[in-house]
Parts: sequence; structure tokens; C-alpha cells
Amino acid sequence: MSYGSIDAIKERCKKDGIEFWKAVQIEDCNERDVSEESSWKEMTRMWRIMCENVDTYEPDRVSRSGLVGKEGGLMEEYQKKGDTLCGDFMAKVMTVALKMGCNNACMKRIIAAPTAGACGVLPAVLIPYFKEHEVPEEKMVEAMYVAAGVGQVIANRAFLAGAAGGCQAEIGSGSAMAAAAICHVKGADAETMGHAAAMALKNLMGLVCDPVAGLVEVPCVKRNVGGAVNALAAADMALAGITSRIPVDQVIDAMREVGDKMDVTLRETGAGGVAASITGVEIAERIIQTD
Repeated sequence: MSYGSIDAIKERCKKDGIEFWKAVQIEDCNERDVSEESSWKEMTRMWRIMCENVDTYEPDRVSRSGLVGKEGGLMEEYQKKGDTLCGDFMAKVMTVALKMGCNNACMKRIIAAPTAGACGVLPAVLIPYFKEHEVPEEKMVEAMYVAAGVGQVIANRAFLAGAAGGCQAEIGSGSAMAAAAICHVKGADAETMGHAAAMALKNLMGLVCDPVAGLVEVPCVKRNVGGAVNALAAADMALAGITSRIPVDQVIDAMREVGDKMDVTLRETGAGGVAASITGVEIAERIIQTD
């Protein structure tokens, strides 16, 4: 998927009279030299693994550090009580985001979307909607292509790794991918998907990567919730006709500029942000001692 911009994907859509997801799939086939059938089969496999991963969550299992693991179960219990501030659907979104983040911390199988640290955002946005509204699986696979296309453009123009650009590159990118993807599920056009991605990324621009003790656990797992909720908010704004005054490709470029200027202590080194707080340092020292 060698597109260098969202505009290039949209131009391909207009030129060939195809949808956004199809333009992404065609480039995937060209780049990997596979048939459309093979490409679709692989994307379907990843979608199904993503769905299965939610069900493999174990509420009593904690990470080796003991920092995270039970959050998904706690959120699910709270959701089932029916008295959440954000409503039942959003509580389910939060639950999936936490379950996937905890699965990653507990070394379970996950789909990096776009990274392991941001693995909960895309499934949290797509899977609850898929289940609630009984959306055909084919539409969800198309949404996966949309997410992949947005992610690839961000990778080409900026970065996806927290070590390169802070957590804006991980959770921020995942949120932009998810926002565009859910817009597709809702029947939006490429223009609307671009606005959703732009607003999602802008909302999280400057987000630092400050893992406590260098582990992708605190604050990473809970940030997946923030990324998922942000994606839905951005998607709803775009679907309402609200647009990003700054084009999505320019937002991505701005994200790269911000990441380049970010101090190294705020790029996955565990030397700044909450990782450098008194409690963060105490946790790191405890983990070092127990190891």
C-alpha cells in the first residue's frame, strides 16, 4: 500500500470510480504481488483474529509486573450494571479497548493496529458496533482496509512508533485509523473519512510516550480507551458534516513536526512524563529488584 497521501487515495477513487477501501486493496495486491482474493482472505483472517482476541481475555490474569490485567474485567462488570456515565455502547467500547491492552501486556496474541501498544483502539471501535448492529462481516473487512490505508499514509509521511514520535504516533494514529474505518461502516465517503481521521489525530497531537518502567502497560493500556473514544467522537463530528479546517495530509505532516521536536525523554524511553514521577520511579525500582 504505497500511497504517500490520503489525497492520492481519493484521486485514485475518483479516477477509477472505486471506493476508498478498494483503492487500498489494489495497492496491497500490487505491492505484495497477490490476487485480490488472496488479499481479502488475509484481511479477513486478521479481522477474525481481532474478534477472537477479545474473547481470550482472562479477567483474573495480570501482567508479569502486576501493573495491569484486571481492568477489562472491571469495566465489563461496571458496564453490565447499566449505570455508566457514557452509556452502554461506549462502555462496551472501553471494555474492548482495555481487554486488548491487557492481552498485550499479558503476552497474549494481538493484532498490532498499528502497533502492539495501540492494539485496543481499532477493535474497540469496530467490534462492539459490529455486534450491536449485526453488520455484515464483509463491511468490517472493508473497514480494515480503510484503516490500513490511513495507517500506511501516516507511516509514509510521519511515523507509527512511539520511540520515533511519541504516543501520538501510536494511539493517535490508531485513533485516526479507527475514525476513518467506522465512518466507512456508516456509509461515509472518502472526504468524510479524511475529516474524521484529521480530527482524531489533531485531538491527540503532542501525546507523549512515557511508559512506566519501560513497559507497555502504564499508562498505555488506558490510553487505548482514550484513543477509541476520541475516534468515535471524531467520526460522529465528521458524519454530522463538521470538517477539519486543516486537510488530513497536512495534519499528518504537523504530527511529524511535533514528534521530531519532542524531547527524547518523551519518546518511549521511560525517562519522562509519568514514568519519571515519584511513583513511576518507585514502580520501576521495584520491578528491577524483583527481576
